[in-house]
Parts: sequence; structure tokens; C-alpha cells
Amino acid sequence: MSLVQPHGVRRTLQPLLVPEPERAERLARAGTLPRIEMTSRETSDLIMLGIGAFTPLSGFMGEADWRASCGQMQLADGTFWPLPITVSAMAEQTDGLAQGSEVALADGETGEIMATMRVEERYRIDRQYECLEVYRTADPAHPGVAKVMEQGEFNLAGPVEVLSEGRFPQQYAGLYLSPTETRELFQGLGWSTVAAFQTRNPMHRAHEYLAKVAVEICDGVLIHQLLGRLKAGDIPAEVRVRAIDALVSRYFVPGTCVQAGYPMEMRYAGPREALLHAVFRQNYGCSHLIVGRDHAGVGSYYGPFDAQAIFKEIPEHALQLRPMFFDLTFYCRGCDGMASSRTCPHDPDQRLLISGTDLRQMLSRGDEVPEHFSRPEVLEILKEHYLDLARQSDSAGSDRSGAQPAHTRDQRRT
Repeated sequence: MSLVQPHGVRRTLQPLLVPEPERAERLARAGTLPRIEMTSRETSDLIMLGIGAFTPLSGFMGEADWRASCGQMQLADGTFWPLPITVSAMAEQTDGLAQGSEVALADGETGEIMATMRVEERYRIDRQYECLEVYRTADPAHPGVAKVMEQGEFNLAGPVEVLSEGRFPQQYAGLYLSPTETRELFQGLGWSTVAAFQTRNPMHRAHEYLAKVAVEICDGVLIHQLLGRLKAGDIPAEVRVRAIDALVSRYFVPGTCVQAGYPMEMRYAGPREALLHAVFRQNYGCSHLIVGRDHAGVGSYYGPFDAQAIFKEIPEHALQLRPMFFDLTFYCRGCDGMASSRTCPHDPDQRLLISGTDLRQMLSRGDEVPEHFSRPEVLEILKEHYLDLARQSDSAGSDRSGAQPAHTRDQRRT
């Protein structure tokens, strides 16, 4: 058997990254073009386009694709696509752009030119429509909604030629992999069925349990870590990488799991983002996606299992990838082991459940985390991280003259 095919009618990966030997010349030419600065979300989406993770998209969406993806979860041609991939600009930046003209797309934070785009459309954004359709709310306290509300007045659309992957290849060498690379890895291992485990957090015992159940069903599991920007308070990627390395090296059978990272920024769009996770995991070669409680959610904007329900609403053949649904998982004292709401018959007071907020508070205070919630090697790394944060806070409090933050520790891969 072979791996699942990439998404879209063509069933082939469509990376938009210009080959390395051609980039210097293209960059020199891009430096002469009108310049559009992208937000961090737009930059991360561009890199996903570059490596083929957003196959079959050829660039940022035109108005018909944008409106259809928001309202009907598809492109104008009927291809399933659950949320918009766009780049915006202010009116004064776009007034002089003729249809067919080229622009350089730059990272708004670093200034690096990331791509060129042939402008085929310029259309005004309906922010309210996008937020209500994609996020089910227009509340500016929602981090994804806030990003939409901060966008420029107009979207620009057209095919792109990507010239850089930014910091990811160097900062996460060996972990940051393209869909082509993960597919080659899976084929080298002899896998045809692969379950993707999405994570933006360190893996605790419940997450470990889900991944190992997937290994029982599929040839292997892809632990796929988000490397793009998170909201304040989330565990930084570098710390999470070390924690997951420690877990995998000690508690997983060699050859049953592949670790990789991807450059997208979280939207916290709950159900819609779960569907996007499914689309690009299919491009990475995964046949299944683990969908647990509160997948890609934030706050109380979505129900705990809304991300599972939405998979039942889409057309049967929208995706080749299939979801793997899991109920709430935990350590049960009565069962004396890991269990879920579907398998554990005991009272809730027998279950060890700690929210992410509770865990962060316990680690910040130096409290002992109850046994069986997390592996000790993982907790040691997290405790070290929170100790560093406390030291930085103390240092900032005693020296307001510009003290430097504590160093970032080197990441390790196992």
C-alpha cells in the first residue's frame, strides 16, 4: 500500500519555493519591486505555501476563493478548503498597483523579502463576515479575531514565488520538515498509514496515551509540533521540543514515531482550524488525524468536542485523511492506569485532571505536580523553564535599566 495522496484534484504536492540556485537573482529583482509587509501570520502562511503544505493553493486567495472558504469551506472550484489564506495591505499601499503587476512580500518583523507575488486582484475585506464564519465570534478578545481586525483594508491575491523559509530551517534543523521530507521518511520506514498528533504544548500522560493508541492502529505516528507564534503564556517551542524529545526517547518504541515541526501560526479557530490541520496533514502524508478534546480551541469560544462534530458535517469525500476521535483522557486511580470517559466506569473523583492553566500555576509556584499526570523527565524540563522565568522576573524587578533576558537553551533532537 502507498501513502495517502496530497489534497486537491491533481493529487501531487505543489511547493512554491524557488530552487536554491535561482533565489539570489530573484531576490535582487524583488528588491526593486513595490514592497508589502506581512504580519507574522501571513508570513507563516507564505512558508506553508512554499513547502507545499497548503497544496493545491498557488498563492494568496482571490475574493471568490476567500468568500467560499469562509462561507462554504471550499474554494470557488469546489475543492474543500476550510478557512481563508490571505495577505492584506492598506489602501495607500495598493492604490497604484495595476492588475498583473508584481510586488515583493516582506516579513514585517525582520524586513526580509520572503516572496514575490503577481497581483491579480485587490478586494476590500469584510472582517465581520470572516470572523463570524471562521471563528464563530467577532469578539476582539479572541486572538484569531484580533489578528483579522488588525489587517489592512484590502486583500491582495495572486500566485507567489517563495524565496525564503525564514528562521525555521536553521533554528529547528532536523525537526522542521517539509511534506516531501516526511513522505520520504514514512516510505523509508515502510509506513502506509500514519496518524498525526497535533501539538502546541508539551505532551503529558494523556497525550502519550493518545499517540500510543494510534500506534496500535496505524503503522506509526507523526508527532507534529507547531513552531510558529503562540499566544502569551503558552510554552515556547524550544522548551516543548526538549520535553517531547525526553518523552519519546524513553517511553516510545523506536521506529514507531516520527517527530517533525511545521511553521504555521496558531489561529485558535477551533473546529475550522482542526479541518485545516487535516488538510495539510494529508499533504504531509498522514492518513489519520488524532482529534481530542478542545482541538485548536481557546477560552470558552468552542465546546470541548466541536472539532469532532465538524468532521461529520463535511462531504464524505472532502478528504482522504480520516479523523480519529478520542474522548477525555486521564489517569484513573480506580482503573490504576490511563483511561478515557468511554472506558472508565469510576466516579470523577478517581480521575486525575489538571487544566493547562492549573499546571502553569503549579509550575510557576514550584508546587509538586501529582504523580501520573506527566512523566518526571518532562516535568523537570518544564520546572526549569518556569524557574528561568522567575529569575528573569526577579532580575527585571531589581534592575530596570535594561537587563538582558535569560539565555535560550539549545534544542536537542533524539
